[in-house]
Amino acid sequence: MTTPRFPVEDGPVLDLPAPVMTERVITGRAGLPMLGATLLGLVAGVGAAVAGGVQLSDGGRGAGIALLVAGPLLALGSLLMTIGLTVVSPGEARVVQLLGRYRGTVRAAGLTWLNPFTSRRRISTRIRNHETETAKVNDADGNPIEMAAVVVWQVEDTAMAVFEVDDYADFVAIQTETAVRHIATSYPYDAHQEGQLSLRNGAEEVARKLSAEIAARVASAGVRVVESRITRLAYAPEVAQVMLQRQQAGAVVAARRLIVEGAVGMVEEALDRLAERDVVDLDEERKAAMVSNLLVVLCGDRGTQPVVNTGSLYQ
Repeated sequence: MTTPRFPVEDGPVLDLPAPVMTERVITGRAGLPMLGATLLGLVAGVGAAVAGGVQLSDGGRGAGIALLVAGPLLALGSLLMTIGLTVVSPGEARVVQLLGRYRGTVRAAGLTWLNPFTSRRRISTRIRNHETETAKVNDADGNPIEMAAVVVWQVEDTAMAVFEVDDYADFVAIQTETAVRHIATSYPYDAHQEGQLSLRNGAEEVARKLSAEIAARVASAGVRVVESRITRLAYAPEVAQVMLQRQQAGAVVAARRLIVEGAVGMVEEALDRLAERDVVDLDEERKAAMVSNLLVVLCGDRGTQPVVNTGSLYQ
């Protein structure tokens, strides 16, 4: 039997065992007619036992004994038949086994009759949420961060969920935590280059990659991943203050860069308009002084105090 290989985007190929069992849907028999038949058999068995007692009292020994034997047997058989009545609720399935062998899965909601000697395990097929505990890991840059995620999942193959893993709910929980830790260590918390994918700035892309990895890890349990999202992402407390200062410094540098670019454009535009309208003729030294003064005014973070020159430009 070959081993399926599930590629994980930007990650290793997961070698998972090939499934031994896959789901096979069965229907069973209609439950209401079987319920009526078992009730009828139970009433008939009790009636036959009573009739046998009457026959014995009237001297009909042979018929009385036959009825006394047949009546309880019929009632006992009817009671045994009621064990096969199975109620399947919406959003549930029943995995049916007979003497340890998988016979099939009942998915149709309602009252169904199955072989009374079979075991029927209830499996929920509803959509579920699982939120991981906050994991403390190092990102791709080695910075300690805290990360948690929520995954929305659903049992798709009941046979694989029952027979391929010990406990499919625990399996999903452990594999989800493993995927969260792997994703956290694969990307930096903040992007240091333009176009670089990071945990904080690329939430949608990271969530897509996380969903793909979780889906590959839980596929052997017959589970389908609907969606996964990061619910908590922060620096660890011991470095949070330092990283906050780093982010603030980066924001200040970016703001200053934008201010300088705007100021240079305004100074350039002022010089061009003065020259175009021939308002004043400035030599290179006066232009340099004007540029310096304008940049100080435009780039300064405090208000400037004007100085009125009552002499010439050169005094």
